[in-house]
Amino acid sequence: MSSVIDLHSHSTISDGLFTPSELVRRAAAQGVRVLALTDHDDVAGLDEARAAASEAGIALVNGVEISVTWNKRSVHIVGLRIDPAYEPLRNGLAAIRAGRGERAIRIAAELEKAGIPDSLEGAYAYAANPGIISRTHFARFLVAKGIVKDTRTVFKKYLVKGKPGYVEHSWADFADAIGWIRASGGIAVLAHPGRYDLGRTNLGSLIADFKETGGEAIEVVTGSHTADQFIQFANYASEFDLLASTGSDFHGVGESYMDLGRLPALPSGCKPVWHNWPEMSPESEVLSSELGTVSFTQHSALSTQD
Repeated sequence: MSSVIDLHSHSTISDGLFTPSELVRRAAAQGVRVLALTDHDDVAGLDEARAAASEAGIALVNGVEISVTWNKRSVHIVGLRIDPAYEPLRNGLAAIRAGRGERAIRIAAELEKAGIPDSLEGAYAYAANPGIISRTHFARFLVAKGIVKDTRTVFKKYLVKGKPGYVEHSWADFADAIGWIRASGGIAVLAHPGRYDLGRTNLGSLIADFKETGGEAIEVVTGSHTADQFIQFANYASEFDLLASTGSDFHGVGESYMDLGRLPALPSGCKPVWHNWPEMSPESEVLSSELGTVSFTQHSALSTQD
């Protein structure tokens, strides 16, 4: 059964393979009725996506995925129902994007030391939006050069800690990012917590800090989580009184954990982040009952990175 709501997706404004309008059209074709565009550190695709959503007859939720630093670790916070015109948010995102450009220069220098020249220009060739240059764009360059066979392999041999091309980087302040989202009228969601490899103690500390700082929801069902993790993070949501979110984290065919419209339902007992949204009211065309129930299945994954 297709899922009608997907609250985590990416376009060419960050590191997705589809333009905002192409992404919306694919989502509609896959049965999605409520879609959040959550590009990394940029909201420039929302106007185009909203126009396409209107034409396709689906609802678009304003979103963003903010790169933050927590205890010297990189984590991501999704903002849903944000006001993209809110100036402190826009200024904060602009500062993150400037940092991305500086990091890219350092990544290229490290790859040069490893005998891989011209990677900066090569990565930018894959970045439709040069303001969002990411490790994914370097990965696509390395695959195109024949240095590795696919992006999954890139993130085993390059660009990660202890491997060529890795550099330390400090992102936005954890509390600042949550504050920008909340002050803009949005909901702060801890993105794909199962990906952070923190261990139980640190993971609990992250979720506790997130809640204490103003975070309101956690991604329970997301493309990179296993079936066991759906249950694990449903339990965390209950323990910390957090709303439950769901999103494919779709970037494009061949580079995503899960396709649009193919998410399983939230585990029973979760309070959905959309529980009081007008898009999901009985008066709207999208009804909560349409979410249905599907079995939990394992999905292979390609690792798309910030």
